[in-house]
Order: sequence, then structure tokens, then C-alpha cells
Amino acid sequence: MELQRYIDHTLLSPTATPEDVVQLCEEAKKYHFYAVCVNSCYVFLASNELLNTPVKVAATVGFPLGAASSKSKRSEAKRAIKDGAHEIDMVMNLGLLKAHQYKSVREEITAVKESIGEAVLKVIIETCFLTDEEKRIACNIAVKAGAHYVKTSTGFGTGGATRDDVALMLEEVGPAVKVKASGGIKDAAAARAFITLGASRIGTSSGIAIVSET
Repeated sequence: MELQRYIDHTLLSPTATPEDVVQLCEEAKKYHFYAVCVNSCYVFLASNELLNTPVKVAATVGFPLGAASSKSKRSEAKRAIKDGAHEIDMVMNLGLLKAHQYKSVREEITAVKESIGEAVLKVIIETCFLTDEEKRIACNIAVKAGAHYVKTSTGFGTGGATRDDVALMLEEVGPAVKVKASGGIKDAAAARAFITLGASRIGTSSGIAIVSET
């Protein structure tokens, strides 16, 4: 199992500097990670650092709370694609989900998807804040809105990816939509376990440590 091909090498710290992002990209090239995942302000820098390499650039949108306006999420996503992002990791509006405003949640995701064209859209449902029923509803909304992935966590909530949550999400989305496990994945054993379970991508800031174990 080539773990590096599953890994989104991630740097989302609020104190990340341009120099840190350049280092992240150098590491991604060296270790052949699938993608880097950065805050949207660094997409242009990352895409230039990774020009003419197979490493993709994923940008966060509405991160980490998901509570930005729909208009700002669409604008942020559209700008990230223009700056060179291949993928968008957007945070679902959890407050609206919990208020049962499912139509609004779906319309927001659909609008972001429309704004990024054929680019890959991952929807972060932040499982640590949801009941199992809400997780299932969130997955269904994301699927209906055109997402390519549902993603467990931002890494900024009260918990990260769990096997139970990934299993639930895989069951709910079916074969057409993939699952990204992220948050708290720090070693090769955990990464392998999620991939064996069925996760198609691993989001982690511990990618080097993970692949260095293998």
C-alpha cells in the first residue's frame, strides 16, 4: 500500500507563513504526496511551487467553522480555482444543518460546486459536532449537492476521524462518492486502517512521519 498516494499533506495553522507553505510543497514533491491542503490565501503560492509536478493543490473554503455567508464561500472557492487549486475542501454550515434547514445547506454546496466547474469538491461535515443521524443527513445532502467527497473533520473541532464515522459515511454515500478521513491521523497504522476500511484520501499534517514508518 503506497500511503503517500492517499495523503493530502496539510498545513492549515493560523500562523503558517509563506515560507512554511513553500516547505510544505517541497516536502510534498519529495515524498510524492497526492496533494497539499492549504488555506485559500496560499493557493497561488502553492500552485506556483508545484507547477509541472503531479502534486495537486486543495484549498479550504469557509474554514474552519463553515459559518461564512454562502456568497463569500462561492467567491472564495472561485478565487481559489483561479489561483490554481484543483480541489476545494469546504466546511458545511453546521448551524443550518442542526436547524433542519436542509434546503439552504444543499443550495450552498450546489452553488459552490457550480462556481468551481469540474474541480473536485470535498464537503467537511465535522463529525465531532453531529449525532449519527445528523452525519447521515449531512452525507446525503452533500451527495445530492454534487460533492465528490465527504470529509470527516477540519482538525480544529473537538475530535477527528474515527473508524465508526468513516464506516457510517461510506455506508451512507455509496460507491459514487468518496470519503476523506482527516483529523488526528498521526501514524501509519491509523492511515492504513482508514484506507482498508474504504477511505480514499487521508488528510494529515503528519504525512512525513506516516510514510517514514513504512
